[in-house]
Amino acid sequence: MKLTELEFFLEDFLTYCQAKNLSRKTLSSYEQSIKLFLIYLKTELLIEEPEKVKAAHIRQYIKYIQERGKYTVVNNERSKKVNFPENRTDYKKTVSNITINNYLRNIRVFFNYLDREGELRKNPVDTIELIKTERRKKNGITEVEFINLINQFDYTKFHGFRNKIITMLLQDTGMRIGECLAIVVTNIDFKHRMILVTRTKGRKERYVYYSQEMARALRHYIKFKDRYTSTELLFPTARNTELTIHSYEKQLRDAGERIGLPVHPHQLRNNFSRHFLLNGGDIYTLSKILGHSSVKVTEEAYLDFTHEEISSQYQKHSPLAKWKIK
Repeated sequence: MKLTELEFFLEDFLTYCQAKNLSRKTLSSYEQSIKLFLIYLKTELLIEEPEKVKAAHIRQYIKYIQERGKYTVVNNERSKKVNFPENRTDYKKTVSNITINNYLRNIRVFFNYLDREGELRKNPVDTIELIKTERRKKNGITEVEFINLINQFDYTKFHGFRNKIITMLLQDTGMRIGECLAIVVTNIDFKHRMILVTRTKGRKERYVYYSQEMARALRHYIKFKDRYTSTELLFPTARNTELTIHSYEKQLRDAGERIGLPVHPHQLRNNFSRHFLLNGGDIYTLSKILGHSSVKVTEEAYLDFTHEEISSQYQKHSPLAKWKIK
């Protein structure tokens, strides 16, 4: 089947992204969201060439998504016969503004690429703005909640002990779950208490650091692991394969549900960042540890403090409180 001009340029764009060594997750996000937009242009507006796309078409597409709802538009109609989206509990429910903004960002990246390649007389995304959203506050996990959480894992069994150590390591280092599950034992530096993280979001290796408490737990766990597995992976399955993100997420969620604590892996990364700052760490060091491209990214993602936390920090650092004024 012959590709339209827009479909051809999408394939070219994805090849360009692959050459830049972008992650599979990013490539998948680009491909899925941009393909859906191109399908809309082709079927609803009969547009197949880049230069015919206008800003108004992008705005119309956003309205179209908002009116139709979740899972009503797919890349391939045949997939509906396999996935049955109409059976989902959230089928046709409102698509969030956060999701729509993610679509818009991806569409922007694509058309900015076409603009740089000289394929556009006028870039349709120049006047497209993101939808204003109310930032959702991230809830922290207290010390008591965290201890209760890790106690839900049966660490007399291999998978329970493994899941407990993963959870502790995420809280102690701020790693992403994908980074954590890809660790091999040889990348752990016990002398300096740091781990080389190789599978990162930006494909740039970095070190994360862990505490003395974590060092003791890791040493104990590795001896335990070696009795059940024969792989250099730090957190394998019992079959020596890499534990999937989905599998750990489910086991963490199940543990949280047993104590009434909604929890997911990225929340542990958020919680590490929150307590790192509350304990006196600076945001510049935090940004490096997290592997962010800039401090601004860190500021926007991890500055959710309660009034009580802000008050506590103020009392610790108030200049006047430290001056000896009579």
